[in-house]
Amino acid sequence: MDTHPLLAEALATFERLFVQAAEAGEPDPTAMAVATAALDARPSLRMVLLKAHDARGFVFYTHMDGRKGLELQANPQAALLFHWPRLRNGVQVRIEGDVGTVTDEEADAYFASRPRGSQLGAWASHQSETLDSVETFELRLQQAEREFTGRDVPRPARWTGFRVKPRRIEFWYGAQYRLHERWFYERDAAGDWSKRMLYP
Repeated sequence: MDTHPLLAEALATFERLFVQAAEAGEPDPTAMAVATAALDARPSLRMVLLKAHDARGFVFYTHMDGRKGLELQANPQAALLFHWPRLRNGVQVRIEGDVGTVTDEEADAYFASRPRGSQLGAWASHQSETLDSVETFELRLQQAEREFTGRDVPRPARWTGFRVKPRRIEFWYGAQYRLHERWFYERDAAGDWSKRMLYP
């Protein structure tokens, strides 16, 4: 686990802003954009929910066989973006880093905490694959309900969490006339962190 003081400072800043975003009335402070890229360098972007964060990184959950899961396995790099427009004059947090999966124990614990309907949906969905009709998916949900009647729903083997270990973290604070304040933290190849301001 990275314990560099500048990383600790950046993570403490994130935690403070995360709490303040909730207090400011953001509908869901955990909402973040996740950018991935296939080996041909074509990027893709979608919104997901942050489910854990600590000095090890930022965690979200998905199916490994969906588009983002496959891209992260082929090219384990990701960029995250939080945008909290109700906080101050608008705040963005940008995070880039290497990606790995969480442990089976972490994934099992989180999956067990999900509503049963979400658990069944994870079994019924072939994430990102072509669906011929809503009725087909409804039938798959019914099949999952029958299969797990009267017992806990286990985590599908290919459903897990991805952890983004930060390599760069930027805090962007909006200001009038677009004179924004930007603080940039970066880890070099030797594992040392630096901090500097950026022009708006």
